[in-house]
Amino acid sequence: MIRNGEEITYKKRRFIPSGEKMTLLQEVIVTEGDRLDRMTARITGDPEQYWFVCDANNTMHPLDLTDKVGSQIRIARPW
Repeated sequence: MIRNGEEITYKKRRFIPSGEKMTLLQEVIVTEGDRLDRMTARITGDPEQYWFVCDANNTMHPLDLTDKVGSQIRIARPW
């Protein structure tokens, strides 16, 4: 964006969707040593899509999803 001859750099705001409204692909139970990037790579083929799993579980901190063995994680269908 250019205003008054000066370029202004910004990021577009992203609204986080409600996880309950996202289409469920599968649910996964956390086991010892699980990492969200590895789980995402195994299920979707792309480890960098971990943020999408965070959205599906209404969390902003990826480590919160795998810190408790036995917890259930929602894996939503990518857009």
